[in-house]
Amino acid sequence: MDANKSRKLSLMLVLLFQLPDDYGFGSSLVFPVTGNVHPLGYFAVSLSIGNQPRPFTLDIDTGSDLTWVPCDIACTGCTVPPGPRYKPVQGSIVYYEDPICSAIQGFTETTNGRTDRLCHFDRSYVDGSSVRGLLVRDIFYGRITGGTLPPSSLTFGCVYDIHRGQHSPSPTGVLALGNGAANICSQLGVENVIGHCYSSKGGGSMFIGNDAVPSSGVSWVPMSQNTGDKYYESGPADLLFNGNPTGQTDLYVIFDSGSTYTYFNSAVYAAIIDQLSKDPNGKPITQVPDPALPVCWEHAELSGVHFESFTLSFTGTRNAQLQLTLENYPTISENGNACLGILNGTEEGLQERNVIGDISMLDKLVIYDNEKKQIGWASANCNQQIGWTSANCNEQIGWTSANCNTCCSLNIFFHLQLMLLLCLLHNIK
Repeated sequence: MDANKSRKLSLMLVLLFQLPDDYGFGSSLVFPVTGNVHPLGYFAVSLSIGNQPRPFTLDIDTGSDLTWVPCDIACTGCTVPPGPRYKPVQGSIVYYEDPICSAIQGFTETTNGRTDRLCHFDRSYVDGSSVRGLLVRDIFYGRITGGTLPPSSLTFGCVYDIHRGQHSPSPTGVLALGNGAANICSQLGVENVIGHCYSSKGGGSMFIGNDAVPSSGVSWVPMSQNTGDKYYESGPADLLFNGNPTGQTDLYVIFDSGSTYTYFNSAVYAAIIDQLSKDPNGKPITQVPDPALPVCWEHAELSGVHFESFTLSFTGTRNAQLQLTLENYPTISENGNACLGILNGTEEGLQERNVIGDISMLDKLVIYDNEKKQIGWASANCNQQIGWTSANCNEQIGWTSANCNTCCSLNIFFHLQLMLLLCLLHNIK
């Protein structure tokens, strides 16, 4: 082959394997989401891990700082539910000398009395579940809107012992979007901004990166520093019902997409139940026992009843109000009853913490901007996938209350690459 043809082939290879800056890691990564509040109890994305990729369904969890999947290793007395498991190999194991091990464990003595030099960890969650495992590092792949995520290295947990809480969902792993040393944004090299849009009909979208954030139409509140950046918390806020005070003030709430339901402390919970004990006409509504959730009613008794919404009014930010729409709260149990998706957090072991779970974030675009230390939300049509191929963002993304002029673009550079590649291929003959 002559030198000219050799140079052309070299250029072809560069063009073939080069990704433009505004594709993938250079901007926002948008993932299709599956799942629902009921009956699954979680919203998830699919990722494949390893040189011989195995698919895993990962629960999107903004309340967790470590991504993990079930582990295929021997462990006496451990419990791992059936399903796909990751089998670590020698090159994928992270040892306790690795700086990320002590950062994830939160202390320097990472051996914890062990002699195997592996980086072991344990995690507990607000829903009462807990896991134990070891840290590994491997490549992963995923489907994103408009293509496939290029192979990337990810440090994650290989969990060999899982204990579910009373209301815990059962996906095959967790995609951790909270803050921490193993933050997925840091590992992917994108801006530490994440967001999700869950549909009340099931499914939705999730994004990582700043380019998918609407330029207007979003209510923003500052992140609280009370939790040491472990959770996405904001406040203070007052609880209103039908626009009127309930007497519950100065509340701080955690936005946790890993929780199926919403939790309030016992005082707030009692105020909510009191407001829901009668219909808007003052007629008492009789509760019925149901093993699904603590508060349930006969579905037929609620037919035609329209409750006013609860509202969290954030007092430190002008016009920042989070509507807790009651139409999304009753989930229909296996017995056909309508059950309230708001639980007593104090009784569930959360003490005075208040947690906004998936059921309160349906049909909303929710954004966690760690760069600017703020949390935002906007009413949205989450049935439509977030996309990048239309010049009209509102049609493609479906964010009816948000102006997303900055988030949409044609990947012109990619198409120019393809055209040049074809020309070179034609001329090289």
